[in-house]
Amino acid sequence: MGSLRNFSREYSFPRIHGSLSYMWSEGFSMSANVSSAPRKTRRQKVFAVLPTLLTLCNAACGFGAITIAAKIGPEEIGDPELLVTAATLIFLAMLFDMLDGSAARLTNQTSDFGAQLDSLCDAVSFGVAPGFILLQLANPEHNLLAKASIAFPSRLLWAIAVLFMACAILRLARFNVESDEEDSHEHFSGLPSPAAAGVVASFPIGIRELNNTIAPSNLLSTYLLPMLAILLPLITLAAAVLMVSRIRYAHVFNQMIRGRRSRVQILQIVFTMVLVFVVREMAIPVLFCVFAFSSPLRALWDRYIRPATPAVAIKPDSDAA
Repeated sequence: MGSLRNFSREYSFPRIHGSLSYMWSEGFSMSANVSSAPRKTRRQKVFAVLPTLLTLCNAACGFGAITIAAKIGPEEIGDPELLVTAATLIFLAMLFDMLDGSAARLTNQTSDFGAQLDSLCDAVSFGVAPGFILLQLANPEHNLLAKASIAFPSRLLWAIAVLFMACAILRLARFNVESDEEDSHEHFSGLPSPAAAGVVASFPIGIRELNNTIAPSNLLSTYLLPMLAILLPLITLAAAVLMVSRIRYAHVFNQMIRGRRSRVQILQIVFTMVLVFVVREMAIPVLFCVFAFSSPLRALWDRYIRPATPAVAIKPDSDAA
């Protein structure tokens, strides 16, 4: 019996004690891992809130542009400044649209949810709001455009505004389907919806500067403002069609920031700075229209006007062995 007790003391208890100490250490490490895991999750959730808030600020700016243009804003704004304030909110929405993607990539929080939310907010800010601003801008009661001899029917203006909104939504849906995270995003297929919205939103700002700079009796003011009353719906219609087209547009921001800038791009920057310095706010619609319509004009030139380079036929050498 004594030998049996000695055997149990020597061999059983140390094993039990070792297993208990092992279980204690493993349990402590597991509890430490469990307690540290939620901290990482909470940290990631906090960082994920920032891109979402920026995207929702984009939608808030679009909604504010609609309400202010409809005279239901938070404060009363005079008629000459009504659409200018709404147009400024659309440009502020463009700023939030640029920041939310950068914030998502910096915090490593890119997701399908963020992409779909961004498209929904863009549909409000760059689809519905510019179409409504077009309807209000063409209204002669706002006194931003002079009365033209040929006025657009109200139903036709409404149809152009609805078509602009529909093309913007189609453009955003196509971008979600065709885009990939591995794309370089140096070019767009079709006019981007923020650029198309900028074409429409830039005209109230430019027209205000035109009214403040040029006297009403001036010959330029007499003919230019009635001409804009006719051209603006047509420009909006062309921007809507270009959004759903397959014309290639350059990503200006990515090309300016990344890589080496060519001589043509440097000349474009210099021309832009000189234009802004000379005509100030009137340069905004000019620059947006140049970006929107230069690519289709270049595509038409390359396809129909510029002569194709003839292929050089290489004759076989008859003297060769």
